Amino acid sequence: MVFSSPIFLFLFLPLFLSSYLLVPRSVRNSILLAASLIFYAWGELYYLLVMLASIGLNHLVGLLLDRSATPRARKVILALGITSNLILFTSFKYVDFMVDNLNILLGAIGWQTIGHPELHLPIGISFFTFQAMSYIVDVYRKKSPVQEQLKNTALYISLFPQLIAGPIVRYPQIAGQLLNRTISVENFALGVRRFTIGLAKKVLIANTLALPADNIFALMPGPIGADLAWLAITCYTFQIYFDFSGYSDMAIGLGKMLGFDIPENFDYPYFSKSVREFWRRWHISLSTWFRDYVYIPLGGSRTTALWTHRNLLVVFFLCGLWHGASWNFVAWGLFHGLFLVLERGWLGSLLRRLPAPLCRVYTLGVIVMAWVFFRAENMTSALVFFRSLLFMDQEGADALPFWDYANVEIVAVLLLALAGSTPLLPLIKRQLGKEGSPFFQPVIRRLLPGGAAFGLVVILVLCCMSLAGGTHNPFIYFRF
Repeated sequence: MVFSSPIFLFLFLPLFLSSYLLVPRSVRNSILLAASLIFYAWGELYYLLVMLASIGLNHLVGLLLDRSATPRARKVILALGITSNLILFTSFKYVDFMVDNLNILLGAIGWQTIGHPELHLPIGISFFTFQAMSYIVDVYRKKSPVQEQLKNTALYISLFPQLIAGPIVRYPQIAGQLLNRTISVENFALGVRRFTIGLAKKVLIANTLALPADNIFALMPGPIGADLAWLAITCYTFQIYFDFSGYSDMAIGLGKMLGFDIPENFDYPYFSKSVREFWRRWHISLSTWFRDYVYIPLGGSRTTALWTHRNLLVVFFLCGLWHGASWNFVAWGLFHGLFLVLERGWLGSLLRRLPAPLCRVYTLGVIVMAWVFFRAENMTSALVFFRSLLFMDQEGADALPFWDYANVEIVAVLLLALAGSTPLLPLIKRQLGKEGSPFFQPVIRRLLPGGAAFGLVVILVLCCMSLAGGTHNPFIYFRF
């Protein structure tokens, strides 16, 4: 079940909210846990057992860590807990990838290859596994209290607003809210607004731009013209941002409706002046997870330049692999890691001397090029696509007219996406309501709240019309 599906919007969500808001506070956690398990089981019935196993495992590890008296015992328990999580995670996500690569090597030397059943990847396993591991590490570090009740551990790991595609919530961020939270009319209204904005990002922008991007990438690995290549990667650049940030907005909005404060996950990443800044603004919960649980334990930047560079490359190798069991994702991660290494040296010195607009152009160029690895089906397609982007392979371009893949709607949505991916709209809103600015007028200030409410209603109606029309409606990060 996805947030932008009619069954969620018109059946699951109204029924759940009605029951959740009407029952006494003491029953709300039980209702929310049941709804979260139903939400996951709707599309992953048999793999619900995988998530339940993860819940039971990490709850037990947390209790053992809390009751262990010696540092050595605590280290052994933590190591066993992390290893168990990684075995569960790897078994479903990476076994096929590892066996396929091993078979290539075996075939090259003439040995018999290994057969294996292909395993289905449980939805959201990357998110709930990382969330569960952060819980036991924080209990071990005594940064988080242990959760004594299994149902509360289960609710933390399975909380449906952020279960499938994040943000990755740390236990200390939500521990108090699991036991005591307040639902107010004001917060509920803020949640509805945030959810609606996220839904519009997903349905009206990401879904629209997905069509030309998917259609053009489907032509690979055949040669395409540079115009189509740039159209495809531009559409995909905005598609993945509005798809994923839209989902995060919906998760945060749902959380507010239920009384939770789920942390922000995006902060206009395409407006960054460096790749380093980009990773402080993009998928914030994942980048901080890798920083706190991998980069810093490896030594972070508190060591020699060479070892710092190694730590960065290790982190981004793992970050790429976390996104998918494919060499494309590894290349995407290492591409980012390489520029982060360069920015710690001469490139960083150069960027500090350049004007901000040039820094933003550089950063966006790196990000767009990296998305090629992320979107292409394999390395062959990615390399062919790069040739088209660089005007190196124009054969067949005349047979594929640009306007067969673009139209007025696509161009209009691209312009809207460009504006929406920068702080332009919040800046305009601040200026309209800022006393002393040339835009400030008492009449305008009084009309703003009503105009915003009317605009949200219009947006919601447009989203419903789009979904009713059966619009192409994938969620990119569900496969992770």
